[in-house]
Amino acid sequence: MTRVIIEVLGGRQVYASGAKQHSISPEKFFDVGGLWIAIMQGDPLPTRTYNHIAFKVSLEQLAKAKLAIENLGLEFRQSRPRVDGEGQSLYFHDYDNHLFELHTGTLDERLAAYKKLDEL
Repeated sequence: MTRVIIEVLGGRQVYASGAKQHSISPEKFFDVGGLWIAIMQGDPLPTRTYNHIAFKVSLEQLAKAKLAIENLGLEFRQSRPRVDGEGQSLYFHDYDNHLFELHTGTLDERLAAYKKLDEL
C-alpha cells in the first residue's frame, strides 16, 4: 500500500509507527496533496468489490499514474459506463484487494452532467 500511495498518488510518508505501536495495529500516515491518509496493518480483503475510494487527478496525472500502476504490477478494473461530461476514470486494485479510482472530473461537472440527463 505504501508504494501505491507514494508512486501512484504522489503522496509523502510522514509517519510510520514501527515497533512503537500507539493504536490497535502498526500504522503509517501520508500526506497526499494536503489530505491525511492513515493506513493500518491488517489482513487483505477476502474478495474484490466495487466499494472504493476516488481521487481527483488531472489528465496528465492520470497518464503518469497509469504507468506507475503498470510498473507495480497491479490489476486494472474496467471502468463503468460514463455519462458525457463527467470526466475519465481509471480503476485499479492494490495488493490487498482495495479498489481505487482516479478521476479527472470535478463534482460540479458530474452534477451538471447528471442534471442534463435528468432534464431529457
